[in-house]
Amino acid sequence: MTRTALITGANRGMGLATAQALASRGYHVIATTRRELDVGDPASIARFQERVPDVDILINNAAVYLDEGVSVLDVDRDVLETTMRTNFFGPWLLCQAFVPGMMKRRWGRVVNVSSGAGQLASMSDFAPSYSASKAALNAMTRLFAATTKGRGVLVNSVDPGWVRTDMGGAQAPRSIEQGIDTIVWCATLPDDGPTGGFFHDRKPIAW
Repeated sequence: MTRTALITGANRGMGLATAQALASRGYHVIATTRRELDVGDPASIARFQERVPDVDILINNAAVYLDEGVSVLDVDRDVLETTMRTNFFGPWLLCQAFVPGMMKRRWGRVVNVSSGAGQLASMSDFAPSYSASKAALNAMTRLFAATTKGRGVLVNSVDPGWVRTDMGGAQAPRSIEQGIDTIVWCATLPDDGPTGGFFHDRKPIAW
């Protein structure tokens, strides 16, 4: 049986590379851009699910990064709301849309592409709304992992590191191939693989 993988934010960078990697492994890949699926718009998510009612693998990759160098005291409300809608609420609604079907079929993988900026253990005042949104995404991972435990669905967060993409910039030390390795690994875990974890280079890291 060919598994279907949905990847958000797949028009470039890590999303596109992840789509290509899974397609090369024989998965049926639905690689979305904002035009087909605006994760910041609940109505767009609902319309998309009408066209695509079931997926086996959900990779929440789409994200925005809008407040580097801004003090937490000065974060613009619109920036905060846009960041949370895209980086947190969208993935939450996508999980609500597709995880029940995974549970019914007793097989599924959810990969939330997070960031070291979302680690509470080392959090600073870097990019405050982005960091907060990724911490919230990690909390969501734990919630959905607890809900699906024992039902064949594995839900994990990934910190790809600082990667040379349009978001990461040319000075970033890691290649796209290095960044997506753990994403692909979590998307293709065996049935006895981990769930409810946060991983970097396939190793668990602190929340």
